[in-house]
Amino acid sequence: MPKHVDPEARRRLVVDALFRVVVRDGLQRTSLRAVAAEAELNIGSLRHYFASQHDLMHFAMQSMLDRVSDRLLDHIDRIGDLSRYPRTEQLRLTVELLAEFLPLDESRHAEVTVFLDFNTATRTNPALRDLSRQTAEGTRHLVHRVLSRLDASGTLRPDLDLAIETERLTALLDGLGLSTVLHPDLLAPQACLDVLATHLGNLSLPTETPARGR
Repeated sequence: MPKHVDPEARRRLVVDALFRVVVRDGLQRTSLRAVAAEAELNIGSLRHYFASQHDLMHFAMQSMLDRVSDRLLDHIDRIGDLSRYPRTEQLRLTVELLAEFLPLDESRHAEVTVFLDFNTATRTNPALRDLSRQTAEGTRHLVHRVLSRLDASGTLRPDLDLAIETERLTALLDGLGLSTVLHPDLLAPQACLDVLATHLGNLSLPTETPARGR
């Protein structure tokens, strides 16, 4: 009897192997043969996912987006109504949510590496630019949504321009991701979280302190 293949399990196997090869060799130098060897599959099995270098690069980026999107949606569902938390807890939960974008562990490091390599390739490959722009727009939408939730719960300062703050926070996330991938010895994961927490803290109203008894 032919062996049953779980499509989702096979897809995860291919994606994991692809990410390991990209981290090691770079996306533009990643070949079908290298991914097949890493996944311990024959090249014919990979044709189901991509038949060319362009397809491979597109698949890598889309897989990265799917992973991050799934984690973000799960995280947002777990938080629920942000306004039910004290202000300091709102900020802590927001830092944890936005940290999904940062290369703070092996899995997220691979994702950010794919993201950086893909966006570098789009500069000279117009066929990849639509997905790159979709990613940029999606990130800004999520960041704006996060800031809007904090604003609606009364946590942010009332003088802020959310459009500008969306760009500032997006740029901060991009910069932290780039620095951590390129110079992990200069920027540790905890430092990334501290920088992100400090930035959000600067956007928020002062924490109320209990009145002292007389």
